[in-house]
Amino acid sequence: MVKTIPAARPVTKPVAVPANPRFSSGPCAKPPTWTSDALADAPLGRSHRAAIGKEKLRAAIEGTREILGIPADYRIGIVPASDTGAFEMAMWSLLGERPVQMVAWESFGAGWVTDVVKQLKIDASTHVADYGRIVDMAALDYDQDACFTWNGTTSGVRVPSGDVIPADREGLTLCDATSAAFAQDLPWDKLDVTTFSWQKVMGGEAAHGMLVLSPRAVERLESYTPAWPLPKIFRMTKGGKLIEGIFEGATINTPSMLCVEDYLFALNWAREVGGLEGLRARADANARAIWDFCDSRDWIANLAEDPATRSNTSVCLKFTDERITDGAAFAKAVAKRLEAEGVALDIGAYRDAPAGLRIWCGATVETADIEALLPWIDWAYEAEISNA
Repeated sequence: MVKTIPAARPVTKPVAVPANPRFSSGPCAKPPTWTSDALADAPLGRSHRAAIGKEKLRAAIEGTREILGIPADYRIGIVPASDTGAFEMAMWSLLGERPVQMVAWESFGAGWVTDVVKQLKIDASTHVADYGRIVDMAALDYDQDACFTWNGTTSGVRVPSGDVIPADREGLTLCDATSAAFAQDLPWDKLDVTTFSWQKVMGGEAAHGMLVLSPRAVERLESYTPAWPLPKIFRMTKGGKLIEGIFEGATINTPSMLCVEDYLFALNWAREVGGLEGLRARADANARAIWDFCDSRDWIANLAEDPATRSNTSVCLKFTDERITDGAAFAKAVAKRLEAEGVALDIGAYRDAPAGLRIWCGATVETADIEALLPWIDWAYEAEISNA
C-alpha cells in the first residue's frame, strides 16, 4: 500500500561514515580482520594434487563441515563456477528420475526453472511467487523432486524453516543456499543437495562452488543415469559409483589455491567469532538495524512482506513515497549519491528485481558500519525527494 508522506524536511549531511563502505551482495566484504597477509601461505605455483594442495583442500572441506554442522555421512565437494556451477551440476546429474517441482521467488530461482523446463525438458511443475513473497512450501509434493532457493539473494526473502519438508519424502530436495549458508540455520536432514559459494557470507573469492550431498542424493547418483549426455565438468560417478575423490579434495578441475587459502582464513575467522552461532548473530544484528530504521520511517520498507521471511543477509528495500513517479530512477539516484560520498558501494537493487536498495548484512559486515550508513540514506532520500 502506498503511504502518504509529509513534505520533505531538511536533513543535515552526516559526518560519520562507515569504516568499510562495501555492502555488495556478492562478492561481499572480506572478514574485518582480513589483510593480504592472509594469503601468504598459499602454495602458489604448486599442483593442487601435491600433498600440500590436497591438505589445503581437505581442510576447506572439513572446516566447512565443522562450522556448518554438516552430518558426517554427507559428502562435501569443491566444484567449479561458483554456486551456479554447483547447482547446475546437481540438476543435470540428478533430475529426471521422477517429476520435479521448480520453486522460484526471485531471479536465480527463475533461472533454475528455465534450465529445467527449456533446456532439460523434464516433467516439471512450476511454483512462482512475486518478489517479496515466497511459495507455500507446505503445498509441495515431496514425493517428487523439488528445487528451490533458501534465501532469495535478489528478493531479500527466505524460507523461515524446513519444518514442512517431510523426513519420509520419496523425492530429493535441491537447495540453492548461497546467501543463507553461514548466516541461517539449514536443516540438513531436510536437504539432499545444498549449494553455495565462498563469496557470500564468508567474504571469500568468487568462482568456486560448494556441493553438499546427502546419502539419498548419492544413492540417486549411483542408481540413475540421465537421458542426456553430461559434460565432464558435471560427472560425479564412474562405472555407477560415486567418484569419492571429488569429495576428498581431488577436484574436477584445477582450483585456485589462492582462493582456497583465502577461504581457509575466513573459516578460521568464523571460529574466532563463535562459529555458526556467532556468524548468525552478526548477520541478525546487521539486519535488525535496518529493519528498525525502516519501521521508524514512512517512506521506506522491507521488500519482504512477511516479517517471518525477511532475510538477514540480502536485505532488500523499497521506497514507498507516493511522490516518486519513477521508482527505478529515484533508487538509482539515491545509490549513486551514496556512492559518490564514499559511504555505500553497490547497494542498488538487482537488475531483475523491483526498484530499491539492497544492503548486504552478512557476517563480514560490521554493525557499526550499517549504523553509520543509515543516516546517509536519510540524507540521500531527502536530497532526491526535493527534486521529485
